[in-house]
Amino acid sequence: MTEASALILLVEDDPTVRRSLRTILVDRGFRVIEAETAAEAVARAGEHNPDLVLLDLGLPDRDGITVVTALRTWSLAPVIVLSARGQEDDKITALDAGADDYLIKPFSANELLARIRVALRHVAQRSPSRDAVFELGDVTVDLGRRLVTRAGQEIHLTPHEYKLLEVLLRHADRVVTHRQLLKDVWGPGHTSETRYLRVYMVALRQKLEPEPARPRWLLTETGVGYRLRLDRD
Repeated sequence: MTEASALILLVEDDPTVRRSLRTILVDRGFRVIEAETAAEAVARAGEHNPDLVLLDLGLPDRDGITVVTALRTWSLAPVIVLSARGQEDDKITALDAGADDYLIKPFSANELLARIRVALRHVAQRSPSRDAVFELGDVTVDLGRRLVTRAGQEIHLTPHEYKLLEVLLRHADRVVTHRQLLKDVWGPGHTSETRYLRVYMVALRQKLEPEPARPRWLLTETGVGYRLRLDRD
């Protein structure tokens, strides 16, 4: 499967919006199947096993979050939420349920296509091997050796800094919510301690970013969480 030939499940109850999105996708070479309701979306996903799902949350029978929850019981296909709901709580709920990305309507065709390309490109990196090696500019992160270097020189990270970086790398190019990061790094008893994240993210950027005040890799998703971005195109 190449990116251009990927099968996309488009879940949208507004026929005008659905036609417009289908045209954009088909023109770029994607294969498209459609659903208008949450029940139909779950059924179509089970029948066709799509490579990616574009999901509106405001569906007529059930909230789109139920589709994300159902898919995550068996599918690792990226889910990009397309919604008019711009509140931070809505984003957090969708991402915590297992969505990979969140686009607020209206959005441009180019932005949508870029998000699709990134999601498809990094499906294989969602669960990278324990020995995976990542390149962030001149910084190399070797998960197998638990070693971080810049131009061959080791960068010292504290245990929590390293764990935070590891979690972000294992979810590369996905938004990871504050709650998920706190649970994975500090444990389930610390899911409200967002100050931990701010302090440690500043420290990581100081050590890894060429310009910490203008991060290239470790990006903030305001009010939601963080994203480690591997691609710059």
